[in-house]
Amino acid sequence: MHLIVGLGNPKQDYAESRHNIGFQVVDALSRRLKSNAPVSKHRSLLAEAQYSDQKLLLAQPLTYMNRSGLAVKELVCNYRVDLERVLVIYDDLDLPPGVIRLRKRGGGAGHRGVQSIIDLLETEEFPRLRVGIGKPPPGVETADYVLQTLEGNDRDLIEQAREKAAEAVLVFVSDGIEEAMNNFNQGLSSPS
Repeated sequence: MHLIVGLGNPKQDYAESRHNIGFQVVDALSRRLKSNAPVSKHRSLLAEAQYSDQKLLLAQPLTYMNRSGLAVKELVCNYRVDLERVLVIYDDLDLPPGVIRLRKRGGGAGHRGVQSIIDLLETEEFPRLRVGIGKPPPGVETADYVLQTLEGNDRDLIEQAREKAAEAVLVFVSDGIEEAMNNFNQGLSSPS
C-alpha cells in the first residue's frame, strides 16, 4: 500500500490557490485512477485507488496546512504504511512555476506543513514531491502570494506541472523514488 498525501487548506476559498497544489495533484490522480469517492476519515479526505497491482490511499488533510502532521501521523499509524511508501506533495517557492522535484528525504525548508509532518513523525525520512510556484513579486507578502488564485502564465505552467506530478506519483508507486527522481528531476541537481 502507498499513501499519497497532498498538502493544502480545506476551505473552498483556497481550492485554486498556489498553496493548494498538493490537493490539486491528488484530485488529478483521483480522476486519472477513477478512485472511489473520498470520505472524511483520520482528519483527511481519503480515497482509495488501484494502480497496477498497488493499492493507493489518496489523502488531503483537513487539519489546515500548518497542522498537516496531525493527519499524516494518524494515517501512517492507522494503516501501518512504511515511510518509504508515503509521498507528500506540496508547493515550493524556491522552484520556478511549473517545475517539479522529487526527493527521498529532507528538512522542511520553511514549509510549515512539511515541518509539521517532520515534527510529528519525528523524522525527515519520507519521500516528497515539490511543485514550483515561484517567488512572490516585489511588494507582495509571501502569505498573500501563496493564497492567491492562480492566473495567467503561472496558471498554465502550474496546471501542466500538476499533470506531470500525477505522472511522477505513478512512477513512484510502480518503480520507486529513484526511478521517479531519474525521470522527473531532469535538469536539476537532485540530492537525496
